[in-house]
Amino acid sequence: MRIQKAATVVVAVCVFAVLTFAGSDAGKSISVNGYVLDSACAFTKGLTKPIIAQCAQACAKAGSPLVILADNGTIYWPIADTTPSAGQNEKLLPFAGERVTASGKAYARGGSTAIVIEKIAAEAEKK
Repeated sequence: MRIQKAATVVVAVCVFAVLTFAGSDAGKSISVNGYVLDSACAFTKGLTKPIIAQCAQACAKAGSPLVILADNGTIYWPIADTTPSAGQNEKLLPFAGERVTASGKAYARGGSTAIVIEKIAAEAEKK
């Protein structure tokens, strides 16, 4: 009987912990402006913007992940919040090599920043 009570207490504490901490990393709503470019070029070439749109498109079609390079230098890795997850190149490909405004939930971990894109559009022309 004592073992059953102890097990019940342990289960209750675990359930409480999961419910308490499950939503603690829910992501922060953001809007970011920047260029959509090939992740390899963002890192290995140190680009601050794509050379030409066709290059970013070719890299994406070859399987390289597209990222959003924000004006402040942050590289946002587009991710899905579904399980199983899915690549996001299809969502970004129409904007490869262009400036965009993307909004969604941002997550940071280990020096990387990711975004679950809720909305993306070509950046409005600045006057």
